[in-house]
Amino acid sequence: MKTFGIAIKIFLVSTILTGVIYPLLVTGIAQVVFPKQANGSLIIKDNKVIGSELIGQKFDSTIYFSSRPSANEYNPLPSGGSNYGFTSAKLKAQVTERRNKFSVFNGLGKNAEIPSEMLFASASGLDPHISPEAAGLQINRIAKARNLSNVQEQKLKLLVKSMGEAPQWTCLGESRINVLLLNIALDKLK
Repeated sequence: MKTFGIAIKIFLVSTILTGVIYPLLVTGIAQVVFPKQANGSLIIKDNKVIGSELIGQKFDSTIYFSSRPSANEYNPLPSGGSNYGFTSAKLKAQVTERRNKFSVFNGLGKNAEIPSEMLFASASGLDPHISPEAAGLQINRIAKARNLSNVQEQKLKLLVKSMGEAPQWTCLGESRINVLLLNIALDKLK
């Protein structure tokens, strides 16, 4: 019985330490040191949350840059990929459909080189980034849809170039552009 009492005391102390004190401490530190990140890196426009820098959104209007495909329709709750392997007939059909759709939507030729992130969904299905090359392929469509002048189109090209993010810590990943942030900046383009 004495051993059982000691076990209960250890259980209660461990629960309070790891289940209450530690999470409150870590949350408090995060709120003080990294408040934006701790609260989901939310983007607010006109006092309304319009998205997060960390979660991709669907953009299928001709006046905006398109996001990469999502296996779960950009739903953050069941985050995940399709798990189709490279030998999957379904994956091959999806990639072919996405290639054709991207080419037609952006007025590209059938043999145009399309970046892989516009053909394959990310592992989480929520990646908010595309490559600068993928953004570059969409500029002509957007300029035409927004009736931009040559000067405005040049500003759009400079905007795309300026929105590029370097690989994390200069060695992880590739150069990328956050689509939501790019589209917000696009709306501000004069």
